[in-house]
Amino acid sequence: MEHRPGLDPAVAQTRLAVRAALADVRPGAVVVALSGGADSLALAAATAFEAPKRGMTLISVTVDHGLQPGSDDVAEAAALQAEDLGFDARVERVQVGLGAGPEAAARSARYEALSRLAAEADAAAILVGHTLDDQAETVLLGLARGSGAASLQGMAAVADLGGIPLLRPLLGIPRQITRAACDAQGLQVWDDPQNTDPTFSRVRVREKVLPVLETELGPGIAEALARTADQLREDAAAFAEMIDETIEDIVEHAEAGISVSVAALAANPAALRNRIIRHVVASEFGQSLTRAQTLEVGRLVTDWSGQGPIDLPGCRARRAGGRIEFSASGGGPT
Repeated sequence: MEHRPGLDPAVAQTRLAVRAALADVRPGAVVVALSGGADSLALAAATAFEAPKRGMTLISVTVDHGLQPGSDDVAEAAALQAEDLGFDARVERVQVGLGAGPEAAARSARYEALSRLAAEADAAAILVGHTLDDQAETVLLGLARGSGAASLQGMAAVADLGGIPLLRPLLGIPRQITRAACDAQGLQVWDDPQNTDPTFSRVRVREKVLPVLETELGPGIAEALARTADQLREDAAAFAEMIDETIEDIVEHAEAGISVSVAALAANPAALRNRIIRHVVASEFGQSLTRAQTLEVGRLVTDWSGQGPIDLPGCRARRAGGRIEFSASGGGPT
């Protein structure tokens, strides 16, 4: 923590987080995603303080999704505050398709705009303002979906967006700290009405589920969920490394696809075996398997009694002698 007379603790905490996030970033432009809410404003203010000391130039991008009345005014107001902080402030208006649901479609359009503008600026990094509370909500939503450890890993502090590092410096900071940092710096926060709209599952988690957990189980639930995400991400990284090392020895290219050694799959624990199966299908055919589909393929290894091929998304799996063959749908002998 910085020791500076008169420096508000919340401001110091956000600056320290941004300083740590930028430590390994090359000099150049940094793009901050700015909605005008407390999280992104606190991030922008901290970045405006820290980035120039590292020889970095400042660009803010406010994406106007056009989904709410007056969204253009909100975007312009956010851009004006960014300019006051020293940013080259840009407003990007996007068209949001609703096929995948409004939240997912808006997120996709937002990240596409960020990626494009960052690439045009040859940016060294893109910064977004997700907080510890966002991480906790993401983990709980993943738990509710029941899609395994991958969905419980939450958001990574460092990711990739179009070949540019995507950083989340505030991922370990509670939302109340970002609000306090904005108040201390006199920043005018926009409160998105969708953040209190119970139509959205994330809002129900925020407004109902997390408070009940805090009441019934005690404080610190958000921090515990964030720690869980960190631990699962570490486990996933270890598994990925093991898969990369293993897969070279057990996978061979086959006619119309790829094949994997039955003996090698059987020798591995179920968790690693299932990950290898999913990895093979994802890398070779660009498809994701459900747990049920993965287990069916696994039965060709551990419980084979002559059953025929299994139809999967984009491909087919069958046992042929001592190998499991994956071929494109409709390809290969049956």
